[in-house]
Amino acid sequence: MTKILVIAEHLGGQLNASTARAVSAAVAVKPDAIDVIVLSDAPEAIAAEAAKIEGVSKVLTVARAENAHALAAVLAPQIAKAAAGYTHVFAPSTTFGKDLAPRVAALLGVSQVSDVMTVEGPHSFKRPIYAGNAIVTVEVDASTTVVATIRTASWPAAGSTGSAPVEALSLDVTLPNHTRFVGLQQGKSDRPDLQGASKVVSGGRGVGSKENFEIIYTFADKIGAAVGASRAAVDAGYVPNEMQVGQTGKIIAPELYIAIGISGAIQHLTGIKDAGTIVAINKDGEAPIFEIADIGLVGDLFKILPELESSL
Repeated sequence: MTKILVIAEHLGGQLNASTARAVSAAVAVKPDAIDVIVLSDAPEAIAAEAAKIEGVSKVLTVARAENAHALAAVLAPQIAKAAAGYTHVFAPSTTFGKDLAPRVAALLGVSQVSDVMTVEGPHSFKRPIYAGNAIVTVEVDASTTVVATIRTASWPAAGSTGSAPVEALSLDVTLPNHTRFVGLQQGKSDRPDLQGASKVVSGGRGVGSKENFEIIYTFADKIGAAVGASRAAVDAGYVPNEMQVGQTGKIIAPELYIAIGISGAIQHLTGIKDAGTIVAINKDGEAPIFEIADIGLVGDLFKILPELESSL
């Protein structure tokens, strides 16, 4: 019997969309049951959201004061305990999942499968390697528990018309006290979330300066898009690192991606390979970004963007 436990990612009392994408990957395994586990100090509202995800059989809640903040050292022992009886444990391949899943795998004494982009079978998965330049098939021993992170950019979010039951779970597990929560610093913006947005506008080194980056913000606001950046723009200090798109930043899959002043380094292309339509604006007609762009505009971005805005 195949049973999958999906770890819910949430923040500020709200379920992250990455959870529904992880459920889509779980559905592809064709299991007998898919359960979602919510660990929080007050999991009720989050569990109610998770219960609406299509394909979910049951939502398990673990309410403990120690779960008020997503500390991997605290959550992992609880998940490892809850995983008894499950054949698979899935987590989104986000900062949250990448921090948590290796600890869960270690506690269960198994190897982790990272960045699952395709399910070939219950114990066979495809994942990217070499910055996405190659795809490898990973086979997992059928006698062991599969612990995997799901490449969210490769999976659509499951629908939200489900009505799974919610069940409180009591776990007899001693939690470590060597890790404590100090504080959370995160950027605040009225723009769409970068990893969940359907439209993203990113700027690169070609924008020229932090001050010039305002043209990117203005254009993005005009079309209701999230704003990202290349690693070069981040390293140059134009924008904070939470806006970085690419292998060492955020991997995204918007319906529309507009790359402005971005040459197209391989690590950046890896982060946008699953985008629907890619538009590139660059004055260098030989820039690598044009090799994958669906639409390419060669010219001065400071002339092209105002023209595009006036036509909207």
